[in-house]
Amino acid sequence: MEFFDKIGETLSTKGKEVSDKAKDMAEIVNLKGQIHTCEELIRKRYTEIGKIYYEKHGSTPEEEYIDACRDIENAQNAIIDLETRLKELKGV
Repeated sequence: MEFFDKIGETLSTKGKEVSDKAKDMAEIVNLKGQIHTCEELIRKRYTEIGKIYYEKHGSTPEEEYIDACRDIENAQNAIIDLETRLKELKGV
């Protein structure tokens, strides 16, 4: 009977370990999801701040923002040119 008691005890212990691991894994996934949500919010807010700065100061940016503002302006002009070309190809 002692043999079966030890097997039962071992199974019970291992079952609890597996259960604890599953709970830990679920919490890890949950925490990673929360971290990702926070990181997305930060990226979104950084983008909003940059857009507001560009709208207010894009034509006369501070020195450290000159290259970035020039890149934005060049990209906007490229979009206009590409859209014009698309319209021409479509016959619009």
